[in-house]
Amino acid sequence: MRTSNPALSDKAFDVDRAAARGEVMTINGTVNKTGILLCLLWVAAIFTWEKTMAVAQAGENPAVLYPWMIGGAIGGLVLAMITIFKKTVAPYTAPLYAVVEGLVLGVLSAFFELQFPGIVFQAVLLTFGTLLALLFAYKTGVIKATENFKLGVAAATGGIFVVYLISMVLGFFGVSIPLIHESGIVGIGFSLFVVVIAALNLVLDFDFIENGAAKGAPKYLEWYGAFGLLVTLIWLYIELLRLLSKLRSR
Repeated sequence: MRTSNPALSDKAFDVDRAAARGEVMTINGTVNKTGILLCLLWVAAIFTWEKTMAVAQAGENPAVLYPWMIGGAIGGLVLAMITIFKKTVAPYTAPLYAVVEGLVLGVLSAFFELQFPGIVFQAVLLTFGTLLALLFAYKTGVIKATENFKLGVAAATGGIFVVYLISMVLGFFGVSIPLIHESGIVGIGFSLFVVVIAALNLVLDFDFIENGAAKGAPKYLEWYGAFGLLVTLIWLYIELLRLLSKLRSR
C-alpha cells in the first residue's frame, strides 16, 4: 500500500497479528477516535479564537497572539514526529497534537474571519462536506485507490511540499514565488489544485485504514489512524481558507 500522508506510511501497519493479543484495530474504533480528536481540536480552537477576537475588539497589537501560533506549530511538529516514529505512543500524543493544532487554527481562523467575515464557516462546511463526499465515493467504488492513483497523488503531494518548502526558505530572504500566493487566476488555480490533492489524500487514508483493520493491526493503531486523518483534514481546511480568501479578494 502507498499513501502520500507521511503519518500513514506503508510500514505503519506492518505488524504481526500476534502482537495485538486479541485487541485489534477496527474501522469503527478509528472513526470514534477521530471524533475525539476533532472535539479536542475544536475546544482548543475556540479558546484561541475568543482570545484573538478579544484582542481585535480591544484594538491591541495582534502580535501578542503570535506565541500561541508559533508555540502550537512547533509543538504540533514535535508531537507529529514522535507519533510517526513511535506509533505505540499514539494514544497519548495524538490527543496532544489535536490540542496544540487547535490553538494554532483558532488564531489563524480568527485572522481570516476578521478580514473576510463568514469565511471560516464556509471553510468548515466545505472541509466536512468534502470528507463525507469522498467517503461516500470510496465506499461505493466510484473512486478506487489503485496503485496508479496512489502514485499520482503521492507525486503531486510531494511536488506541493517542495514548492511550499522553497517558498518558506525564500521568505526568510524577503523573496516570494510570484503569482501562486496572489488572488489572480494563477494563484486561484494553484490553490484549487492543492485543495484537490489534499482531498484525494483522504481517499488514500480511507484505503489505508481499511486495509490496516483487515490485517488485524494492534488496537493502539486506531489512534494512529485517527491522527493521520486529522493531519489531512487540517491541511485541507487551511488550503480551503487560502482558496476562499483569494476568491473573496477579487
